[in-house]
Amino acid sequence: MDEKQLNGEIRTEKTPRTVYFFEYLTRWTGSIPSLIVHTILFGGAFALGFFHVAPWDSVLLVLTTLVSLEAIYLSLLIQMTVNRHSESLKEVGEDVEGIQEDIEEITEDVEGIQEDIEEITEDVEGIQEDVEEMTEEDAEDAELEKRHLVSLEQLTKDVQRVLQDLEKFKKQ
Repeated sequence: MDEKQLNGEIRTEKTPRTVYFFEYLTRWTGSIPSLIVHTILFGGAFALGFFHVAPWDSVLLVLTTLVSLEAIYLSLLIQMTVNRHSESLKEVGEDVEGIQEDIEEITEDVEGIQEDIEEITEDVEGIQEDVEEMTEEDAEDAELEKRHLVSLEQLTKDVQRVLQDLEKFKKQ
């Protein structure tokens, strides 16, 4: 597919050649070389009348006719360009609407992710509380076990003392 860039737009081989021609003509008409050519032509037309090469009436009639025709064609070219740009703007507007819809979907997805993060954060906090409770219970269990060990040691000592006392009584 043959693609060419024309006035900021990409045209394909399906675009008629007349569109390329009128696009070129529109660009050229608004350029410095066009200004120079028109100035030379108008100056030459006035020179024809001034130096009596042609009668003033004929020069002014031809010049007025040419200027009128040029104005008509320029207005047509301008309208064609405006129409083409309107179509481009409509396409851009549709693209912008599509992008806005995508942004809305992404925003909804982000909000969903934020809600998921909040739920996960709450779950993590709950797990931390459970771990803290378990740690406290483990500490209490360890303290209780320590007391039991101390009590067992004390009982063991008491039993050993009673046994020693019994043996003393036996020997007596």
